[in-house]
Amino acid sequence: MQSKIILYLFLSVLLFSSCDKVITLPIEDNQSTVVIEANITDKLGPYSVKLSRSIDLNEANIYPAIENGTVVITDNTGIKDTLTYSKGGVYNTKLIKGVYGRTYFLEVTVDGKKYTAQSTMPYKVNLDSLRVNVFPINGKNQYSIIPGFTDPLELGNCYRFIQKINDTLDKNYNIFNDNLNNGKVNQRPLNNGNKDLTIKVLDFVSVEMQCISASANLYYYSLSQQSGAGPGGGTAPTNPPNNISGGALGLFSAHTSQTKVILIPFY
Repeated sequence: MQSKIILYLFLSVLLFSSCDKVITLPIEDNQSTVVIEANITDKLGPYSVKLSRSIDLNEANIYPAIENGTVVITDNTGIKDTLTYSKGGVYNTKLIKGVYGRTYFLEVTVDGKKYTAQSTMPYKVNLDSLRVNVFPINGKNQYSIIPGFTDPLELGNCYRFIQKINDTLDKNYNIFNDNLNNGKVNQRPLNNGNKDLTIKVLDFVSVEMQCISASANLYYYSLSQQSGAGPGGGTAPTNPPNNISGGALGLFSAHTSQTKVILIPFY
């Protein structure tokens, strides 16, 4: 859609510069699409699935909730859970439990159309510690956090880290895999905030470590490239690849979750 708009604008400029007659070219609105945000973790449930609809580029940043959907999650042991609607497009589980190595199957029906996805929960890699990485820039100390964990010998582990600085969410994407450090102790620091959110002395920093599937890794990595965090300031916006069939946006992720907090000391 974005490329069409750019093309229309370019053609409009050419038409304006070549003749006196003004020609108005129609620009189609984005088609509203179902958005599915579904997570199962190794924490105690219930787990939730949020259904909403995408919005047009010209609309306010409010995503309409879907209240009339049907959501069912089953696992490979035969447990079937029909979720209960709560509010704001959120549907909650009653029976499903998050277990390492178990595969989960999601089925969502909205207005007669079915969307399906599946995700297998990876085995947990333990978050052993958090340590502070100190590096001077222009004579002032800057700080970042290095999560301490040892990657297993088996290749193919993927990780997502969610960082909060004094309870404020750091919107940077921190997505790791073991392509270069398989079986080694992690030495890679997390991306650190932005000009309005930086780590300072006496800040409390919490880090959630998720062991995620390869499909979730690709999804979040694609988002990180589009957010401007990638080489060259990111890529042109497009829908990131996901594991949901039927044309919905979003992601179904079965993952582990563990959190540690560290206080930044004086150095």
